[in-house]
Amino acid sequence: MRLTVEAGPVARVVAAALAAATAAVLGCPGVARADTVADYQKWYLDALRISRAHQITQGAGVVVAVVDSGVDATHPDLRGQVLSGHSTTSAGASDGRRDIDPKNGHGTSMAGIIAGRGGGAQHLLGIAPKVKILPVSISLGADALEVAEGIRWAADHGADVINLSIGGPDPDGSVHKAAQYALSKNAVLVAASGNREQQPTTTRVQSPANVPGVLAVSGTMKSGDAWSGAVTGPEVAIAAPVEDVISPAPAGLSSNGYSLATGTSDSSAIVSGVAALVRAKYPDLSSANVVNRLIRTADDRGAPGRDPQFGFGVIDPLAALTANVPVVPANPLAGAASATPGGAGEHAGEKAEDGSPVAISVGDPKLAVLQGGLCLAVVVVVGWLLVRGIRRRRRKAAALRSPYGPGMPPPGYPGHPAAMPPHPGYHPPAQPGYQAPPGYPPGQAPSGYPPVQAPPGYPPGQAPPAGPGTGSDHR
Repeated sequence: MRLTVEAGPVARVVAAALAAATAAVLGCPGVARADTVADYQKWYLDALRISRAHQITQGAGVVVAVVDSGVDATHPDLRGQVLSGHSTTSAGASDGRRDIDPKNGHGTSMAGIIAGRGGGAQHLLGIAPKVKILPVSISLGADALEVAEGIRWAADHGADVINLSIGGPDPDGSVHKAAQYALSKNAVLVAASGNREQQPTTTRVQSPANVPGVLAVSGTMKSGDAWSGAVTGPEVAIAAPVEDVISPAPAGLSSNGYSLATGTSDSSAIVSGVAALVRAKYPDLSSANVVNRLIRTADDRGAPGRDPQFGFGVIDPLAALTANVPVVPANPLAGAASATPGGAGEHAGEKAEDGSPVAISVGDPKLAVLQGGLCLAVVVVVGWLLVRGIRRRRRKAAALRSPYGPGMPPPGYPGHPAAMPPHPGYHPPAQPGYQAPPGYPPGQAPSGYPPVQAPPGYPPGQAPPAGPGTGSDHR
């Protein structure tokens, strides 16, 4: 049973005032949601138990090559993390330390997910924050030969792990041969399985993810389910978080230097970071045994054993660092199901895209508290003024019946505080305006965030197909 009591005139006014004040508080900026970079990262860092993994190692001494659009070495989260690398194209900086994809910053995003320095709630913490990034810049329209050149250069210049958030056909087998060469040089190769939206002409895992011995990575959602947007197949070896992954972004995409995206490019970068942690913990372990350790300690999902959606399961960094895993004589993926080298069409060199990166609001907790206090003050003042007005009306009415006039009004309340200044944004140096590859399909912005410009596409190549190839988000 519910007792309902009708409010009298005064009670109704006060109730209305409180309702309005409450609405004002909920609408105050920074109060309803005061997200920091760390807040956006929390879901996947917690799922991977990264804080515990970092108590064991953070990847010091390991070099991770990022074969992509180059890396912006000036981004605050990557300063001091980026080595002098290489560019296969005259469009890029000769040392690879400039991102030639100013609209999307794909290479910078991948590097940040792997090696972000962290340093507080307003900075991105990478999966392996103590590794060094070796940038290998390829053109936005790279063909298979250029991608192969980038892989070989990385293998010849000390890369322990090579991240390949890219993909496309390999008509002459050049990427296949380059990947096999890198594996023979004891590098761990990690590649995005691809995104269905960016592969409108095929549903098969493409190169380099389809090369035997390469860790092909698909994606998992916050719910733990397989991401339906990933390209899947017998080549998939492992899965990693894919949904709403935050990463560094150029100023043209986000005023605060960060954006969100969903795609297997990000999943690949996460696995590359974990592979780096394993290499740091077990420096004498061969690349074949690093791969074996990652897949044998993965959290099996879906059908028992290996399946097309999760591979051997979702990557488990802590288990990979601590489990007792017998050594193997060869890479367990070397004889795995895989497409043969070559294939119809030309290499599209598309960066694995995770749909459209979305600019996000990154708030300062201290500012949020201050804003909350100001909003609360507004509520108190509104309520006080309403009650004061009611009392004055009562006094005026009483003055008609009494020799005593109404009392003196209370002192006025000072003006409303000025709005808080906007959160300072990240502004990397200006870069040349290279055009995105033709035929790059616009992505869908993740729900719950304001849509922004679409992320980079993996470099299309010689007469690329009507859309980018494999990969993940970007950003």
